[in-house]
Amino acid sequence: MRSIKGCVAWVTGGGSGIGQATAIELAKAGATVIVSGRRQEPLQQTVDLIRAAGGSAGFELMDLADKHQCYRAAGNIIECYGKVDILVNNAATNIPTRHWETMEDGDFEHVINVNINGIYHCTSAVLPAMRENGDGLVINIASWAAVHNTYLSGAAYSTSKAALRTLTDTLNMEEGHQGIRATAISPGEVATPFAKQRAGGAAAEGAFDIALQPQDVGETIAFIAQLPVRACINDLVISPSNNRWYTLARSVRN
Repeated sequence: MRSIKGCVAWVTGGGSGIGQATAIELAKAGATVIVSGRRQEPLQQTVDLIRAAGGSAGFELMDLADKHQCYRAAGNIIECYGKVDILVNNAATNIPTRHWETMEDGDFEHVINVNINGIYHCTSAVLPAMRENGDGLVINIASWAAVHNTYLSGAAYSTSKAALRTLTDTLNMEEGHQGIRATAISPGEVATPFAKQRAGGAAAEGAFDIALQPQDVGETIAFIAQLPVRACINDLVISPSNNRWYTLARSVRN
């Protein structure tokens, strides 16, 4: 395992859930962590938690749906810290009207814009600095729905997350010789505020008791970040041992 002490990590969607847990775990391992998102209060909470534990952290306000904000946030981080060694593309969105019969004009485009275009722009913004350093790690948070089609996730979200795995693959094909590695992590059900927005699934009694916890994914990301530069985990699927996705879709449709 390598030390990431002194590394600079940028975690999008770092105000709660997987993003917050990841930021805390990377800071525990010695990285300086910058979290980004649309709301200052939860970002500040993450920063305060890290600093209270003796770590180094800051935040950048950013809306992933606006590519100009993606490049501005990346530029601010690089100007302040000189580099981005680790990028965790965690921020994502979905919509309540997620199925073909309920989607309205613009719904599909909105999800794709955030979940694919936004991630592309954040990654594109840090790649030049990573190439210059000959070292960089991009971790993209995909989904169980990217690997196994699920009814509950809906057309736009499932499509975007499947595409994200391909986007990750192209980074490894084209940038691996530059010392840049990319990992797509596809979690099953995780007990996060985002999951509570999902109609029908997360509200079931005891659902979050058996789900993955954000810390589980955060610790996994910290492990990947500390692998030697010569090692790349291209694709990783992680699920609860008692995985409701095997039966949930069928029961909801029925």
